[in-house]
Amino acid sequence: MKKTVVLTLLAAGTVLTGFASNPPSSTSTRTEVCKATSEQEIAALFDRWNQSLQTGDPHKVVANYAEKSVLLPTVSNTPRLNPAQKEDYFKHFLENKPSGRIDSRTIEIGCNSAVDAGLYTFTFAKTGAVVKARYTYTYKWDGNKWLITSHHSSAMPEK
Repeated sequence: MKKTVVLTLLAAGTVLTGFASNPPSSTSTRTEVCKATSEQEIAALFDRWNQSLQTGDPHKVVANYAEKSVLLPTVSNTPRLNPAQKEDYFKHFLENKPSGRIDSRTIEIGCNSAVDAGLYTFTFAKTGAVVKARYTYTYKWDGNKWLITSHHSSAMPEK
């Protein structure tokens, strides 16, 4: 009996020592191929989004967003977390015929991800209103195209 307990403890110690020196996660290496991109390509993603606004079709605007993404819009207090919620927001937003213009931006590029943050101005053709706002877009390369994973926009606090 004593011999069985000692052998069991030795076996357990060997297994635990093996995990400590070579944890399961370290044995599998994850490799990711990064999409080559440029600031110009990332900047053009805003133009793609803005052109989709010009169609007046909320579905075309939402096509710029990843399935799992967050929209924190300028003129709504409700976070939009799924395509139906985003379409609902853009259906109303597009009624006033918005057109955006980048005023200043900073672009950061990572491996299959990018951030475009800065200031933009929207002009609404239907009402003539002009809204200056801050924005942040985060993008992810899905293996096919760049999609928005988060979009935060808020009106400038100072008039």
